[in-house]
Amino acid sequence: MGRILAIDFGKKRTGIAVTDQLQIIASGLTTVNTEDLLSFLKEYIAKEKVDLFLIGKPKQMDNSDSESEALIISFLKKLQQQIPNISILRVDERFTSKMAFQTMIDSGLKRKQRRNKALIDEISATIILQSYLYNQ
Repeated sequence: MGRILAIDFGKKRTGIAVTDQLQIIASGLTTVNTEDLLSFLKEYIAKEKVDLFLIGKPKQMDNSDSESEALIISFLKKLQQQIPNISILRVDERFTSKMAFQTMIDSGLKRKQRRNKALIDEISATIILQSYLYNQ
């Protein structure tokens, strides 16, 4: 069994989380510059078996697509072309950034540490992955 890799896609930075090989535990992996995302994923799957890419689908409160969806669609096309053997699943990611920020507060991180947007992205990806695993 391979890992599930969750992606919280952003215009500048992308948060990444991953499961263990049994697909039970979700952990933050890293945050990468979005322009380096495809090369990062290729390197990662060369070392680790991945069964599924789980990619956040940003929605507005009225359930319409957010403005960043166009960027994600463009990325998805490239991802399918360059890594066609791994399935892609989209997951609603509404409120994950707010939940990530609240998680940082609840865990006792100081205000300066909570300004780390890369950490927020990584935690958001972890929340996306945890919600997927919980609903399976």
